Amino acid sequence: MRLVFWVSALTVVYVYAGYPVLLAIWARLRPRPEPRTADSATVLPTLSIVIAARNEAARLPARIENLLALDYPADRRQIIVVSDGSTDDTMAVLARYGSLVDAVAAAPGGKAASLNAAIPRATGEILIFADARQMFAPDALRELVAPFADPAIGGVTGAMVLDCEASEVAGRRVGTERRRVPGDRRIREDRGPGRRTDDRDRRGRLVSTIGDGVGLYWRYEKQLRRLESTVGSTLGATGAIYAPRRALYRPLPNDTILDDVLTPMRAVLAGYRVVFSEHAFAFDRAAIDADAEQRRKVRTLAGNVQILGQEPRLLVPFVNPVWLQYVSHKIGRLLVPYALIGVFAASVTLAGQHVFYTLALFAQCALYLLGGYGAWLELRSARVAPTPAADPAQPLAAKGIVNA
Repeated sequence: MRLVFWVSALTVVYVYAGYPVLLAIWARLRPRPEPRTADSATVLPTLSIVIAARNEAARLPARIENLLALDYPADRRQIIVVSDGSTDDTMAVLARYGSLVDAVAAAPGGKAASLNAAIPRATGEILIFADARQMFAPDALRELVAPFADPAIGGVTGAMVLDCEASEVAGRRVGTERRRVPGDRRIREDRGPGRRTDDRDRRGRLVSTIGDGVGLYWRYEKQLRRLESTVGSTLGATGAIYAPRRALYRPLPNDTILDDVLTPMRAVLAGYRVVFSEHAFAFDRAAIDADAEQRRKVRTLAGNVQILGQEPRLLVPFVNPVWLQYVSHKIGRLLVPYALIGVFAASVTLAGQHVFYTLALFAQCALYLLGGYGAWLELRSARVAPTPAADPAQPLAAKGIVNA
């Protein structure tokens, strides 16, 4: 059982701490060359911006206006919106824009099927995949396509900035609220028994109850992408802002869960790099509560399992150029739950043999009890709180439209 304990414990430590340290050392000692970027005399590539939308009539006007206002020549930009079996006024809203938007009405089939339906209409050299909810910074398109001046680059992912993160792009937000100052409780008050104590933003919308944790995790994820990009390629993209070359796009299986992992990894398998453009900003709000974040996490893990069946070549070291990174980042996280079970079971067995294992067991019990208590508080708050008005910025992961 000691072997089980140490193998399991080291697996968890390596996945979340050892791998980032390895990347940091690797990036310092053997970084890949920075992608060659276009100069001012270079002609900008043509773009096809693709959005898959289902019943998004309320969001689309603001989203399309955001895209039309971006700093990119109108004659080199195409906007395609696919209505994924919408039953609201989505098509009527799109019709108002006439030739500015190429509207496609598709039968309900999910995001992957909608993306596939858009590609035959695409005329651009570069595809820009986006969502209906998030907004782009004014220079997002220029930042996103700049690395494509290097022919070795097959895809680029942008940077998602959540409202719960520290403001690293102050003054550049588009269509989102500025982050609430930490510790600002002007709207928080004791509402008495049976009422939820919560925070609301200036528009009266509920602020995420898990924002601090999500913000910290997302900054950690973006740092991993920076390092992976520096040593080779990122292992996926942000579904709301990523760009592959049109020539490299292959139709996705209609049941694909994570198009923003499968599409970039296919480019990597084809011998190209996929890099992180940390100044191509899209803006979004954090999941409103733990339930929404859990659904997103479960969906992400399920998508990573699915991809192993869709592209088994990813598991072959001499075929996948980023095999070590893929196993460490993607496969490792699939193994962590089993490793945690192994650590706990071994700790129970070994607790009577050495004080170290006794302390390890107590530490795990304390951690799990704190997690359970937090979940109970969240559940109790949800039960006693009045149902808030529908927030158009709620995550769409449950619909299968937005990827993490």
